[in-house]
Amino acid sequence: MNNNVVVRLDSSKVSRAVGNYSHVTKIEPNATFYTFSGQIGADLDGNLPEEFNQQVDNTFLNISNLLKSIGLTPDNVIKVNIWSTEEIDWDYFDKVYNGFFGKPSPSMTVAYVTALGLEEIKLEIEIWAAK
Repeated sequence: MNNNVVVRLDSSKVSRAVGNYSHVTKIEPNATFYTFSGQIGADLDGNLPEEFNQQVDNTFLNISNLLKSIGLTPDNVIKVNIWSTEEIDWDYFDKVYNGFFGKPSPSMTVAYVTALGLEEIKLEIEIWAAK
Protein backbone atom coordinates (compact mmCIF):
# COMPACT_ATOMS: atom_id res chain seq x y z
CA MET A 1 0.00 0.00 0.00
CA ASN A 2 1.39 3.37 -1.02
CA ASN A 3 -0.81 5.95 0.64
CA ASN A 4 0.00 8.66 3.19
CA VAL A 5 -3.62 9.13 4.29
CA VAL A 6 -4.92 5.59 4.89
CA VAL A 7 -3.25 3.20 7.35
CA ARG A 8 -4.57 -0.36 7.76
CA LEU A 9 -3.88 -2.02 11.11
CA ASP A 10 -4.56 -5.25 12.95
CA SER A 11 -5.09 -5.47 16.68
CA SER A 12 -3.63 -8.01 19.07
CA LYS A 13 -6.56 -7.28 21.41
CA VAL A 14 -9.14 -9.19 19.32
CA SER A 15 -9.19 -12.55 17.56
CA ARG A 16 -7.13 -12.73 14.40
CA ALA A 17 -8.93 -11.88 11.16
CA VAL A 18 -10.89 -14.78 9.66
CA GLY A 19 -10.60 -13.34 6.16
CA ASN A 20 -8.80 -10.76 4.07
CA TYR A 21 -9.42 -7.60 6.04
CA SER A 22 -7.83 -5.23 8.54
CA HIS A 23 -9.45 -4.81 11.93
CA VAL A 24 -8.74 -1.07 11.97
CA THR A 25 -8.33 1.53 9.27
CA LYS A 26 -6.91 4.90 10.30
CA ILE A 27 -7.51 8.05 8.25
CA GLU A 28 -5.02 10.87 8.75
CA PRO A 29 -6.27 14.40 9.60
CA ASN A 30 -7.32 16.70 6.76
CA ALA A 31 -8.11 13.81 4.42
CA THR A 32 -11.07 13.99 2.06
CA PHE A 33 -13.61 11.26 2.82
CA TYR A 34 -15.61 9.60 0.01
CA THR A 35 -18.66 7.35 0.18
CA PHE A 36 -19.96 5.45 -2.82
CA SER A 37 -23.22 3.83 -3.76
CA GLY A 38 -23.08 0.05 -3.85
CA GLN A 39 -21.75 -1.40 -7.09
CA ILE A 40 -23.30 -4.43 -8.73
CA GLY A 41 -22.23 -6.95 -11.37
CA ALA A 42 -23.79 -5.29 -14.40
CA ASP A 43 -21.53 -4.96 -17.42
CA LEU A 44 -20.93 -1.57 -19.06
CA ASP A 45 -24.13 -1.99 -21.10
CA GLY A 46 -26.18 -2.60 -17.93
CA ASN A 47 -26.59 -6.35 -18.48
CA LEU A 48 -26.47 -8.59 -15.40
CA PRO A 49 -24.94 -12.01 -16.08
CA GLU A 50 -26.62 -15.01 -14.47
CA GLU A 51 -23.32 -16.54 -13.29
CA PHE A 52 -22.28 -15.34 -9.81
CA ASN A 53 -18.52 -15.17 -10.42
CA GLN A 54 -19.09 -13.08 -13.55
CA GLN A 55 -21.01 -10.66 -11.35
CA VAL A 56 -17.97 -10.64 -9.02
CA ASP A 57 -15.67 -9.73 -11.93
CA ASN A 58 -18.01 -7.03 -13.22
CA THR A 59 -18.51 -5.56 -9.74
CA PHE A 60 -14.76 -5.11 -9.24
CA LEU A 61 -14.40 -3.65 -12.74
CA ASN A 62 -17.16 -1.17 -11.88
CA ILE A 63 -15.46 -0.28 -8.58
CA SER A 64 -12.13 0.17 -10.38
CA ASN A 65 -13.70 2.44 -13.00
CA LEU A 66 -15.50 4.44 -10.32
CA LEU A 67 -12.30 5.00 -8.33
CA LYS A 68 -10.33 5.95 -11.47
CA SER A 69 -13.04 8.42 -12.50
CA ILE A 70 -12.17 10.60 -9.49
CA GLY A 71 -8.44 9.93 -9.30
CA LEU A 72 -8.47 7.27 -6.57
CA THR A 73 -6.97 3.77 -6.39
CA PRO A 74 -7.74 0.67 -4.29
CA ASP A 75 -5.15 1.97 -1.78
CA ASN A 76 -7.58 4.80 -0.96
CA VAL A 77 -10.36 2.37 0.05
CA ILE A 78 -10.91 2.27 3.81
CA LYS A 79 -14.02 0.09 4.12
CA VAL A 80 -15.73 -2.59 2.04
CA ASN A 81 -19.29 -3.80 2.69
CA ILE A 82 -20.34 -6.92 0.79
CA TRP A 83 -23.89 -8.19 0.43
CA SER A 84 -24.63 -11.46 -1.33
CA THR A 85 -27.83 -13.36 -2.03
CA GLU A 86 -26.02 -16.67 -2.51
CA GLU A 87 -23.04 -18.49 -1.08
CA ILE A 88 -19.80 -16.80 -2.12
CA ASP A 89 -17.18 -18.99 -3.81
CA TRP A 90 -14.43 -17.75 -1.47
CA ASP A 91 -11.58 -19.31 -3.44
CA TYR A 92 -12.62 -17.34 -6.51
CA PHE A 93 -13.70 -14.21 -4.64
CA ASP A 94 -10.47 -14.01 -2.62
CA LYS A 95 -8.40 -14.33 -5.79
CA VAL A 96 -10.21 -11.34 -7.33
CA TYR A 97 -10.31 -9.39 -4.04
CA ASN A 98 -6.62 -9.92 -3.27
CA GLY A 99 -5.67 -9.06 -6.84
CA PHE A 100 -7.61 -5.83 -6.53
CA PHE A 101 -6.66 -4.68 -3.01
CA GLY A 102 -3.40 -6.49 -2.27
CA LYS A 103 -2.16 -6.64 1.31
CA PRO A 104 -3.07 -5.37 3.77
CA SER A 105 -6.73 -5.39 2.79
CA PRO A 106 -9.21 -2.71 3.90
CA SER A 107 -11.69 -3.19 6.71
CA MET A 108 -14.59 -5.39 5.55
CA THR A 109 -18.06 -6.58 6.48
CA VAL A 110 -19.88 -9.45 4.72
CA ALA A 111 -23.59 -10.21 4.94
CA TYR A 112 -25.80 -12.79 3.27
CA VAL A 113 -29.21 -11.32 2.47
CA THR A 114 -32.39 -12.68 0.93
CA ALA A 115 -32.65 -10.00 -1.77
CA LEU A 116 -30.99 -6.91 -3.21
CA GLY A 117 -32.47 -4.06 -5.30
CA LEU A 118 -33.38 -6.25 -8.29
CA GLU A 119 -34.01 -9.98 -8.43
CA GLU A 120 -31.10 -10.49 -10.86
CA ILE A 121 -28.54 -8.86 -8.54
CA LYS A 122 -26.61 -11.51 -6.60
CA LEU A 123 -23.84 -9.30 -5.20
CA GLU A 124 -23.48 -5.69 -4.16
CA ILE A 125 -20.29 -4.10 -2.84
CA GLU A 126 -20.10 -0.68 -1.21
CA ILE A 127 -16.79 1.07 -0.60
CA TRP A 128 -15.65 4.06 1.39
CA ALA A 129 -12.39 5.86 0.59
CA ALA A 130 -10.13 8.69 1.74
CA LYS A 131 -7.46 10.82 0.09
